[in-house]
Amino acid sequence: MEAVKKLFDDAKPDVVIHLAARVGGIGANMKNPGIFFYENLMMGVQMMEQGRLSGIEKFVAIGTICAYPKFTPVPFKEENLWNGYPEETNAPYGLAKKMLLVQSQAYRQQYGFDSIYLLPVNLYGPGDNFNPEFSHVIPALIKKVFDAKDKDEKRIVVWGTGKATREFLYVEDAAEGIVLATEKYDKSDPVNLGAGFEITIEQLANLICELSGFDGKIEWDTSKPDGQPKRCLDTSRAKKEFGFEAKTSFREGLKRTIEWYANNRFIL
Repeated sequence: MEAVKKLFDDAKPDVVIHLAARVGGIGANMKNPGIFFYENLMMGVQMMEQGRLSGIEKFVAIGTICAYPKFTPVPFKEENLWNGYPEETNAPYGLAKKMLLVQSQAYRQQYGFDSIYLLPVNLYGPGDNFNPEFSHVIPALIKKVFDAKDKDEKRIVVWGTGKATREFLYVEDAAEGIVLATEKYDKSDPVNLGAGFEITIEQLANLICELSGFDGKIEWDTSKPDGQPKRCLDTSRAKKEFGFEAKTSFREGLKRTIEWYANNRFIL
């Protein structure tokens, strides 16, 4: 809390966009549920409370698609956010970030504090975290493919069955959506940020292999979890409220991400 107070005293911000989080893929969430719950909860709660006490104009809280219930009708609509418990492997993380929505709405009701809550789908792009211990699925797969190529191996092993679906939002599109919401949106209701498409993990792995020039075999380790069965967002509220639509095609965004990793992997 002292560090948070010092931040507000030193920076004297008018607007805070709270992007910070302790994050990771399924393995990291399963290994660190207590850390992921506590650190995400406390950093968010303290940032918003000190922002209110400092009299800032606006607080923009970034939630997570992991806040949605495990079984949610596809595409996910914001009104379904409370209709069940999140997928078990990342529930502590998802619930900690979900508390920012509760806090945001409570502070608007009691204090008239202008805060909003955005729910971005899985993000990816250049500069992603490729550390295998904490990376999400796209950087993890890209690293596996390049490691196999470097060692002249003819296969990669991927967690799960490959049947789970995901939606991915390119990092530059996500940034644009957050800025548009910051400028134009002033309501308590949560808003999804996504690209409006769904792809299976198997299709994703095949596409990464193709774009990386890897023609080896993909083996599925079905002893490992798939995570949430399906993920795809209804993005109509973001378009209606502040005119956001993702512009980057998935193939193009993936290509840029792979190229970035190919050029930077030895200095990461």
